[in-house]
Amino acid sequence: MLKAILIIWIGSGIGGVFRYLVQDLVARHFHITFPLGTFLINVVGCFLIGIFFGLTEKFSWMTAEWRWFLITGICGGFTTFSSFSYDSISLLRQGDYLYCALYLIFSVGLGLLATYLGTLTIK
Repeated sequence: MLKAILIIWIGSGIGGVFRYLVQDLVARHFHITFPLGTFLINVVGCFLIGIFFGLTEKFSWMTAEWRWFLITGICGGFTTFSSFSYDSISLLRQGDYLYCALYLIFSVGLGLLATYLGTLTIK
């Protein structure tokens, strides 16, 4: 159990740092109301988790430890469902109903598509 916790902890730290870097990069280059950083992180994270699940199905070297590190750790630390929820509520409170609707529809739709494409990438 301690081994799993340490592996996930390391992966989460890496994923969290990458999330911060992407958010910072997007914030410096795009000054818009739409939460683009969170949106991109979640779509890319869905693609990555699709790839990692595809690797799990295809290769025997994808052990439980690798799944803990890549899926639970890195993807868990990188993706931001809680931020996604907060951004959605913030858009509603600001009266940006169109952005909120687009954000919800495209985040879920492209997230599902990205996960599917990630699994196809490995097949």
